[in-house]
Amino acid sequence: MVSTLEHFLGESCGVRLRGFLPVSAFARFSRNFFRYRFGAESLLRSNQVESGMYKKNTTLFVTLAAFFSSLAAFLQIDGSNRTAEHTHAGMLASAQLFLKELGPGMLDRATYPFESDERFNWHYIPRSRRGVPIKFMTAKQREAAFALLQSALSDQGYEKATGIIQLEAVLRELEGRGLGDTFRDPDLYYFTIFGTPSTDAPWGWRVEGHHLSLNFSSATEELVAATPAFMGANPAEVPEGPLKGWRALEEEEVLARDLLNALGPSQRSMAIISKSAPSDIITGASRKARIGIPEGLSASEMTDTQKAQLMHLVKVYIRNNGDRLANAQLERIEQAEVEKLHFAWAGDAESGRAHYYRIHGPTLLIEYDNTRNNANHIHTVVRDLDNDFGEDILRMHYEQSEHR
Repeated sequence: MVSTLEHFLGESCGVRLRGFLPVSAFARFSRNFFRYRFGAESLLRSNQVESGMYKKNTTLFVTLAAFFSSLAAFLQIDGSNRTAEHTHAGMLASAQLFLKELGPGMLDRATYPFESDERFNWHYIPRSRRGVPIKFMTAKQREAAFALLQSALSDQGYEKATGIIQLEAVLRELEGRGLGDTFRDPDLYYFTIFGTPSTDAPWGWRVEGHHLSLNFSSATEELVAATPAFMGANPAEVPEGPLKGWRALEEEEVLARDLLNALGPSQRSMAIISKSAPSDIITGASRKARIGIPEGLSASEMTDTQKAQLMHLVKVYIRNNGDRLANAQLERIEQAEVEKLHFAWAGDAESGRAHYYRIHGPTLLIEYDNTRNNANHIHTVVRDLDNDFGEDILRMHYEQSEHR
């Protein structure tokens, strides 16, 4: 099938497919086809594309991405036999395999000591980064990298992460950038390992690029932290072309607005803390999230139905993680924090207007901001106010180790 497509594209478009190039599961056709993305960059460099045969917002790239994702589903290339177990053991094995596939030539670039300050050097803007980018990986290395990502996330989390990565190609086209542009590049997402993946000592890893920064920390046999966890989407809703209407982070917006609209007048006046929204998440890319005391409407002032809506929204974020860690996080919240959670909104309540919200409790902070690009540019982050980067649990681990 692929060779036939190569021949067709070569004869019809004067271009060819090359190797593997992850194409995300556009329109949710096939989440695991991301590892098998065809060479869209080669397609985009064809003379016909350069001459404008495929014009802005109806590009060959986007059309082929959707087509190949559909094809993957048709061929059942769903990676089900590769799905890593959503446990520390699955993540550990995936990390070890990834390092093995990298080999000596790339290990220096991919690995840092666990105690390195680089572990805390995270951000969500386009910038130079440490680690190994997808662009420099072979097909087997890419497969191992995305298997590692899949091992740490739920199906919904993996789908969001890969969708965010692929939005870079959409954004590049919407902004009218050249085909060789690297400012918006779905291949410039970096994988970095901290420490040596094992059950004997703490280790961690990060995947990061524009609008995505996921940080995982392990203390021997347990995955103890998956924060900071940043996900963003630009455009939040694709405005034109074959993917018009696609929203990578739809629930994060819709469910929060539903909760706001479910509040009574007095509750709403407590929840809305400002008529104008901040231009970004308040905690930014700080190593330690500091935001002051909780503001807005306390869950203790909500009805049972409203509390259920609030927890549904919380779960949208927490269940991006694999089941074991997500369940542990939710158990802690449900046992000790629900009544202490606060829901705060800033900006306009109307869809399509600038707005911001946060959910803030004793240890949990979720921020969401949609103010840029005419309120079509989402930033979200989940922070653990006690245990970002696993620092609290890792501190206890070191203290216990010293007394053995």
